[in-house]
Amino acid sequence: MRTAKIAALLAVGLALALPAVNAGGEAPRAPRSFFGIVPQSPPTVTDAEYMRAGGIGSVRWPVAWAGVQPSAGGGYHWDGPDEVVATAARRHLTVLPFLYATPSWLASKYTTLPVANARQRGAWPAFVRAAVGRYGPRGSFWRQHGPRSAEPLPRTPIRTWQIWNEANFFYFAFPVSVSRYAQTLRLAHAAVEAVDPGATVLLSGLFGEPDQGGRRGMPAVKFLEALYRVPGIKSDFDAVALHPYAVDARALEEQTEAMREVAVANHDPGAGLYITEMGWGSQNNFQQVAFEQGIRGQLRQLRNSFGFLLRNRGRLNLKGAYWFSWQDLAGSCNFCDSVGLFHAGKRLRPKPAWHALVRIAGGRARP
Repeated sequence: MRTAKIAALLAVGLALALPAVNAGGEAPRAPRSFFGIVPQSPPTVTDAEYMRAGGIGSVRWPVAWAGVQPSAGGGYHWDGPDEVVATAARRHLTVLPFLYATPSWLASKYTTLPVANARQRGAWPAFVRAAVGRYGPRGSFWRQHGPRSAEPLPRTPIRTWQIWNEANFFYFAFPVSVSRYAQTLRLAHAAVEAVDPGATVLLSGLFGEPDQGGRRGMPAVKFLEALYRVPGIKSDFDAVALHPYAVDARALEEQTEAMREVAVANHDPGAGLYITEMGWGSQNNFQQVAFEQGIRGQLRQLRNSFGFLLRNRGRLNLKGAYWFSWQDLAGSCNFCDSVGLFHAGKRLRPKPAWHALVRIAGGRARP
């Protein structure tokens, strides 16, 4: 369904629709930090300027272990993440990283959760500690870009760390295993806490309803229910995350409500909830790809989904919602070529969905 998206990450309706605006004609306001974007390629300075102007506060970005540490003895290579963090910082945007992708010197597939042997269980938390040590509040990245450095940057340290991506789906984790993910999470939590005790640990964004089952997929709600049954696991995360890819905003609403219900049923009402990916495409290919609904359909689903999320933000303990994606990317996943808020190309050409999001976020369409 979204197979080619993985390569890009490594290299890098409504029967009961809620109105999109309130009686005053404006969407309910939320902090800038609530609104996020998941780009498909490294954001440029111009991208960051548009994001900031539009009311966006955060960029979600993959930090692929396989890319940062391609060999066992070669150390960590932060050039790629450095570029994204620096670009975001220049425009006072935060970065939400998701850490994933086991390197080939530890496993034959990057989708292997790194807990199968002692070597993996040692290398994984070491990588997590290194990432937090690079970009956390006392990170070496910020020391290198301090006020007296050659390239000073505003300090926007990373304080929220997402552990893996779509751990309930074989594109990112195979075999799908609650127990293996729980081990992966527990090791990562200890590593984050060792470097930045005040940081937030966020669960993998769970793909709402995968078509596959067994070792290849598990619905997000069932995965979360099973995870809560792991003794003591609640102490290893602060918030849950959902990727409610759905035919329309009504289905997104149902998936989001169900995730919150699982947390409450497991006596964890304080757990935050993030939507770390959501989106629809603007091509008219609904019969082939349910996530592509045309220009007007993309606009309608964005308005309706954000309308629901903002109106219920407090009740759901919803901390943020990230739109996938920023700009169309040809040759990626089956709806990635039209899921952007901007058309593909060197020049940013906005779609109606961008203007709608700007109004909702209280921003402006251009820097």
